Amino acid sequence: MPGMWWVVGVVAAVALLSAYLFWTAHRVERVHVRAQSAERALDAHLMRRAATAAVVAEQRDDDELYAAARAALDAAPDERESAENDLTRQLQTVTLDAADPAARTLIATSRRVVLARQVHTDLVRDALRSRRRIVVRVSGMARRYPRPQYFDIVEPVMPEPLMAPAVVPAEAI
Repeated sequence: MPGMWWVVGVVAAVALLSAYLFWTAHRVERVHVRAQSAERALDAHLMRRAATAAVVAEQRDDDELYAAARAALDAAPDERESAENDLTRQLQTVTLDAADPAARTLIATSRRVVLARQVHTDLVRDALRSRRRIVVRVSGMARRYPRPQYFDIVEPVMPEPLMAPAVVPAEAI
């Protein structure tokens, strides 16, 4: 019977190692799927911002802003970062009136772009960190997934929207 404890110990160690490897593989898959989802969300927000910028440019007859917005909308994947940076620089030169609904939409979509980019950057960092783990590299767990890439664009600085004055009820006066 003393040899039986060795067998139980080996089986328990193999079970723990298997559970750890399964958990690690699931984590690698989950973080890569989340990074891909964040990339798609960032792309959608960038497209919305470019489309809204094109609408604002048409309303203002601003040819440079319209050209930058169209370039961002029509850019190939390898030219996308530079096109978005050009659009951001053009947007920073435009004075937006927060009373204009299209300008308010542009401000809101630009803020969503900033948030989507932060989420994307965090998830790409997590995916790259999971790829650097020794167990993941040795076992090749990340081979099935494309290596996530950062999307480096200039952070758009948009004005704060003007708030409508608060209406005070007559009873409060």
